[in-house]
Amino acid sequence: MGKDFDNGIQTVNAGISDGIPCPHCILLADDHFFFRRDLRKMLERRKDLQVVGEANDGLELLEIMKQARPHLVILDISMPNMNGIETAREIAKHYPEVGVLMLSMHKNAEYLNQSVSAGAKGYLLKEDIDKNIFSAIDAIKAGSVYFPAKWGNDA
Repeated sequence: MGKDFDNGIQTVNAGISDGIPCPHCILLADDHFFFRRDLRKMLERRKDLQVVGEANDGLELLEIMKQARPHLVILDISMPNMNGIETAREIAKHYPEVGVLMLSMHKNAEYLNQSVSAGAKGYLLKEDIDKNIFSAIDAIKAGSVYFPAKWGNDA
C-alpha cells in the first residue's frame, strides 16, 4: 500500500487485474481524511468488500481510476476541485460499468436529482451511513439502485 502525503491519494494494487472491475472493490473520494479513514474501517469489517483507493476530490479519483477499476465508487457530493456530481458524470461517461454511490450531508431533492442525472446508482445521507451503507452497497452490487425514502417537506 502506498500513501502520498502531499495530495492524500492512497491506493493499493490488490484486486486490480488488467483494468477489469473486481466485483467487490471500492474507491472512496471525500475531502475529509478522518471521515474517509473511518468509512474505510467500517467497510473493511465486511470480508467481501475491499477499499482499493482513496482520494481527496474527484480529480484525484479519476487519476486513480486510470489504473484501478472498482465495482463501486463512493463519492462525497461536496468536494473541492471537482465535486461528486461532476465526478459521477465523468465516471458514467468513461466507466459505465462502475457503480456510483453519492454521500451527502444535504437533505435536498435538487442534489438527489442532479446525482441521478449524473449517473449515480445511489444517494445516502451521511447521517444515515451507520444504518444504511451496507444496504446501499448491496443494492448497487446487485444491479439495483438505492435512494432515500421521501424526506417530507425538505425534499
